[in-house]
Amino acid sequence: MNYQQTVDYLYQHLPMFTRVGAAALKNDLHNTLELCALLDNPQHKFKSIHIAGTNGKGSTSHMLAAVLQQAGYKTGLYTSPHLQDFRERIRVNGQLVPEEFVVEFTEQMQDAIAKIEPSFFELTVAMAFHYFALEQVDIAVIEVGLGGRLDSTNVITPELSVITNISYDHMHILGNTLPLIAAEKAGIIKPGVPVVIGETQQEVQPVFLEKAAAMQAPIHFADQEWLVQESKLSGSGLELGVVNKQQPEMKHIHLDLGGQYQEKNILSVLSALKILQLGGWEIPETAVQEGLSHVRKLTGLRGRWEVVSKHPLLVMDVGHNEAGIAEIMQQLRHTVYQKLHIVVGFVKDKAVDAVLPLFPVTASYYFCKAQIPRALDELTLMEMATAHGLKGHAYGTVQEALQAAKQHAHKEDLILVCGSFFVVAEAM
Repeated sequence: MNYQQTVDYLYQHLPMFTRVGAAALKNDLHNTLELCALLDNPQHKFKSIHIAGTNGKGSTSHMLAAVLQQAGYKTGLYTSPHLQDFRERIRVNGQLVPEEFVVEFTEQMQDAIAKIEPSFFELTVAMAFHYFALEQVDIAVIEVGLGGRLDSTNVITPELSVITNISYDHMHILGNTLPLIAAEKAGIIKPGVPVVIGETQQEVQPVFLEKAAAMQAPIHFADQEWLVQESKLSGSGLELGVVNKQQPEMKHIHLDLGGQYQEKNILSVLSALKILQLGGWEIPETAVQEGLSHVRKLTGLRGRWEVVSKHPLLVMDVGHNEAGIAEIMQQLRHTVYQKLHIVVGFVKDKAVDAVLPLFPVTASYYFCKAQIPRALDELTLMEMATAHGLKGHAYGTVQEALQAAKQHAHKEDLILVCGSFFVVAEAM
């Protein structure tokens, strides 16, 4: 098989959550452990940082990887889903895993695939861990796929765990209250391993304190340790003035990521780096500054308030749940434009009715459907949106919707593409 045939084989033969939803999930770690055992347990052969949370875990993972890379460590990065190329999920020092490795690994594992019948995600996790072990990375930043406790990535014992925040998402799998969702995410807290919680949220704080106490894991709430005192959007990202509440001296950070919501993620990153430094990792301040100002270049992060073109301003953001969309709408208030055009599509298992009221009724909408089985039908979405006072037209594909938005937009307008990773991926 060549690379394209291999990727097609993986998509077609392995159940994939991002395409089909909950049917692809296994509710235990058995398959992942079995796959790893066949590979001589690569998950024990490198140091790691484990990152969970409802929103911001991707950005936080990329930021940490960028700083570690800049500090001279050979850094693995595992994230999901990908936007354009399957290999985006597995990187070392920002470089995508080679196509040959993906082909060879898949061929090597074909008997195991037939016997174990893993999901797409389970096999991908095993592939990433095997690659990081072979590459002898100094450390790997591992982003949780979904939840935490039963996520395939939860077979590592990291140096540090990070949980960015908790909000409503995947309720049909993780539970329909914030404490239930938090309990699933808290499943990544390991005995004696420090954990950073990005946001102090009254409703879920006791869940984390209780779990950390049971695991004798030192717990840090990032927003209790750091404070963003100054924040300014510049053409190339965010200019931040951050203070550690213990030492009032201000730290000036240039972050090359747009989106004011990164202010929250930066606190998790700074708390995590502090713990690593205290644990003996050599991460000089210059590496912190350089890493954060070149996250995109160092790690290839995309789709977070990403300005694709100007006149009209075209922005893409993978925000797709209630909290994520709320942050995008907040960002719109800081953006100058004449008229707003929103290209939007969702997947069926999202609480779309809870998200639609967040969108402005003054925008023009281009309702669309990504080409995956899990996508919500564009006509159904338009009907739901109309009930919330949102006006627009439906398009069978993302590209048709984007082309229509471009035709209707004037030079000073803003076109926003959001609602789902898959809508952004197809727009790109």
